[in-house]
Amino acid sequence: MLDAMYEWIRNLACYLVMITAVLEVIPGKEYKKYIRFFAGLVMILLLMTPILKLTGMEGSFLKLYRNQEYIQEKRTLEQQETYFETVDILDFLPEELERGE
Repeated sequence: MLDAMYEWIRNLACYLVMITAVLEVIPGKEYKKYIRFFAGLVMILLLMTPILKLTGMEGSFLKLYRNQEYIQEKRTLEQQETYFETVDILDFLPEELERGE
């Protein structure tokens, strides 16, 4: 139990150090708000990890994530397939080759 708690705290500390370093390296302020938003979402997941493990929902949460990841990848492949079915190869050839020069 204490080992798991120690590992959890160590993961949080490493994550915070890493995010702080990334925020210091990023030039300009326009990207910092997006990085902070994403970092906050990941921090929530890190904080929820022990609760998910205790309730036994960690496996179902991971399964749900992988399912959504699969759906997104499938949608991307279908869009690419549609694009390649409708595209004409002659559109990519230089004009000299189309004219036969």
